Amino acid sequence: MDLSTVRNRERLAAQREPHWQKLDAGHYLGFRPSTVGGPGSWIARWYDAETRRNRFQALGEFGDLIPSERYGAALKAAREWLEHVGAGGSTKPVTVKEACEEYAKGKPDAAARFARYVYNDPIAKVPLTKLTDRQVRGWRERLANRPALVTRRKRGHNRTRARSQVTLNRDMVPFRAALNAALERGDALTARAWKSALKPDDVKGARRNLYLDRGQRKALIDALPDDAAALVRGLCSLPLRPGALAALRVGDFDARRKELVIERDKAGDGRAILLPDAVVTLFKEQARSKLPAAPLFARADGKAWDKDAWKGPIKEAVQAAGLPANATAYTLRHSTITDLVTGGLDLMTVAQVSGTSVRMIEKHYAHLQRDRARDALAALAL
Repeated sequence: MDLSTVRNRERLAAQREPHWQKLDAGHYLGFRPSTVGGPGSWIARWYDAETRRNRFQALGEFGDLIPSERYGAALKAAREWLEHVGAGGSTKPVTVKEACEEYAKGKPDAAARFARYVYNDPIAKVPLTKLTDRQVRGWRERLANRPALVTRRKRGHNRTRARSQVTLNRDMVPFRAALNAALERGDALTARAWKSALKPDDVKGARRNLYLDRGQRKALIDALPDDAAALVRGLCSLPLRPGALAALRVGDFDARRKELVIERDKAGDGRAILLPDAVVTLFKEQARSKLPAAPLFARADGKAWDKDAWKGPIKEAVQAAGLPANATAYTLRHSTITDLVTGGLDLMTVAQVSGTSVRMIEKHYAHLQRDRARDALAALAL
């Protein structure tokens, strides 16, 4: 049956079973006329030879298009889905929320962000196969207009501020990663809906520009109470995200092999790091008399550290030590990465240890190697 013309479709009887047009072997495009005068709906059908069952995909009405353009749009959508399932993609509709939940397994930072910004948003219920650029841009706009939390208080009102572009970029990262992971698993047809809509704006974060030298870092540690000082000493010893260090368990540290496995991080890749003796000593002190599941770095009451717990002590210590007021726990990560790069460690190894991409290290730290490059060029002179 030819569904390509408006006239042919208008002649079709309204019925439960769609009117099918064969596209290829086992591939069909279907149209179901509306019983109430609407535009009608389009469906794709794929015959799975392995299970000997038909698989169906609702494509929508395309009611926003004029009647003569709806067939072309439906045909394009059908072919995308048929190509997707033919290549082994999922035939089960997966929602945005389900994609985020799958990605967030073992990633506490991503899970927390999704709980705040995705799961209660209208976009959460949208199947990935029906997700549009407009919907993703709407989510981004709603997030941009949402105040950023500065301080969470048990009593009284939480302190908030207008969400900066830097913060928005950071909050979009795990969402974009979750959607890309779903695409790789075959749960989505294409990245068209979010490729442009979630592209970060090119802004420079002031926090990454602030560097604390070794003397300043030591002054910060000296101004902290013992439990927070141990955590900060860890941040000064390894280029980890504060959340990744705080999420470490005693069982992640192998003192005999002098190895640390980082499972719970934004990177989420379960990378292992060989530790120098000074860091091994620090970690042994923190692991003493603790069970494997206990936090490696714990607060005085035995609870695990989190952003709300370390923010106050670090802010007070920054002031007491006379350090720049905008210094934070994340400043220590930037400072340690800076030292590694200026110390001559290759950028790929720096990226692996710190749990980020070589591209990100090159973007923000490659300029620190200009002096070394100049000296190397000078050595070529005859």
